[in-house]
Amino acid sequence: MSTLPVSNPEAVDDAVEPSRRSPLLGSVVNTLVQAGEISRLLGRVGWLAVRHPWGYWGDVRDQMFHILRICFIPLVVSTAVFGFGAPGLVGENLFSLFGITERLGAFLNMATIREFAPWVNAMVIAGVVGTSITADLGARRVRGEIDALEVLAVDPVRTLVLPRVIALTVMTALLNVVALTCGLLGGYVAGVPVGGASSAALLNNLFNNLTTVDVWGSVAKTALFGLIIGVVCSYKGLAADGGPIGVGRAVNQAVVIAFASIWIVNFLFTATMLGLNPAIQVYR
Repeated sequence: MSTLPVSNPEAVDDAVEPSRRSPLLGSVVNTLVQAGEISRLLGRVGWLAVRHPWGYWGDVRDQMFHILRICFIPLVVSTAVFGFGAPGLVGENLFSLFGITERLGAFLNMATIREFAPWVNAMVIAGVVGTSITADLGARRVRGEIDALEVLAVDPVRTLVLPRVIALTVMTALLNVVALTCGLLGGYVAGVPVGGASSAALLNNLFNNLTTVDVWGSVAKTALFGLIIGVVCSYKGLAADGGPIGVGRAVNQAVVIAFASIWIVNFLFTATMLGLNPAIQVYR
């Protein structure tokens, strides 16, 4: 059985002599090593899911219910308030200057469906579920439970990581539908009851600009976000050391890495989607 990916900065410093003299170089080397180990864990999770696609679906179901239970209310509140404030009130104030408040519908499509709702969805899930995964796996690591599973010839990646990653990937995509709905409702409230726009004109403008590429792109993007959160947080949990303090440090690092990865992937995904579908950049 292959060993679990565990980051070892001391080993990196021993192997790369210049990093002893340059803290910056040592940090860069350690970052690259961790990126490689995270990619390795991702490949292993994908291989286990394809090679033996049975025996873990009960755990996946339980994890999906757990994610729904702890994320639904924070997600609804966050996306509704964010949709009301950022694209809603800001867009309404801008368009009202030109007397075209009904055009807020097109802006909601661009801002909420393509960017804000998927982003808030990923941030909530990373902050709520990702931290719990890292803390759980990290506590198991420092207590020796992961080592005990390996001694018993039980693969911790297949038993503990795979169900969580699959559940996060699926539920992040499904919860994005909730995020889109609540975000659009928040923007609608800002535009119609607060801004005084015509309800029929705003909705007509929204659906005239809404395309299947926008919706499916948003769902696919959030599924990718969920995969990133699951793999990154699982890796940091398995790599935790140093007792309770090390677990807390791993949780902080997991959230930071997950957020940064989501921002980078979001930029690349949106740029690629707009480049491959230039028609969705034309507002009607």
